[in-house]
Amino acid sequence: MEKRRKNADEAVRAAEAGFAGRRRWLRTMIAGAATVASGGAWAQGQRADAFTVVTFGDSILDCGRYNDYGVHPGQLIVRNHDPLFPEFRGRDLSAQRPAKLDHRARDGGRVDDLERQRQGLTVTSPAVALVTVGGNDLLAGLAADTGNGMKRFEQSLDAFLRTLAVKPVLVGTVYDPTFADDSRNFLGIDARVARPNFNRMNAVVAELAHRYGELVDLHRHFLTGDSTWFTRTIEPSLRGASEIRAAFLPAVQKHAAA
Repeated sequence: MEKRRKNADEAVRAAEAGFAGRRRWLRTMIAGAATVASGGAWAQGQRADAFTVVTFGDSILDCGRYNDYGVHPGQLIVRNHDPLFPEFRGRDLSAQRPAKLDHRARDGGRVDDLERQRQGLTVTSPAVALVTVGGNDLLAGLAADTGNGMKRFEQSLDAFLRTLAVKPVLVGTVYDPTFADDSRNFLGIDARVARPNFNRMNAVVAELAHRYGELVDLHRHFLTGDSTWFTRTIEPSLRGASEIRAAFLPAVQKHAAA
């Protein structure tokens, strides 16, 4: 009796192991099918005439680590994540023409990092560049600047934009996580100093954007939002990533259609 019971228990465990193995196999097959499907879409984007979106700058464009899905605005511009954002279904760049992404922006990027980000850049097809920079420069000291720091920032950004091979270039302003409310100041710097420097930063960005390309006013757009657009105080949340996409998308589509 004991032997039969032992054999029965072993049979049950074997069956359970087989069932678990079949479940793992099924998950692998589903994942593989999804990879093939997305690979086909990506292969389409590799056509020689594919319109290229090139990103430079900071976490405004490189915020995938701040949401559970790893998405960032450049991805969403090229190909929407339909399950997450059904309202943008059919409104991405890939619905307009073959498109691909060259993602060079890096979380934490400052103006002096832009030159490194464009190393090895080769674009032979029609393209547009997206640039967001300045927020980390403010956090690293320019929010308290009373000297020539802002001027040096302007000179560095000017040199980068002037010599950037990708045209047109769309330059985003720095958004404000406090929604213009100085009582929410998180910098540890007197708002009477930090606020004018923030405004000076965006004035510099706007002037250079108009000189070398086109301005995308993220600051103004984000003032229409709420705290759900941010995570970790200053970073774009999942909703924030989509809102950054929404701000850049019309200009990108306009140039892709030209």
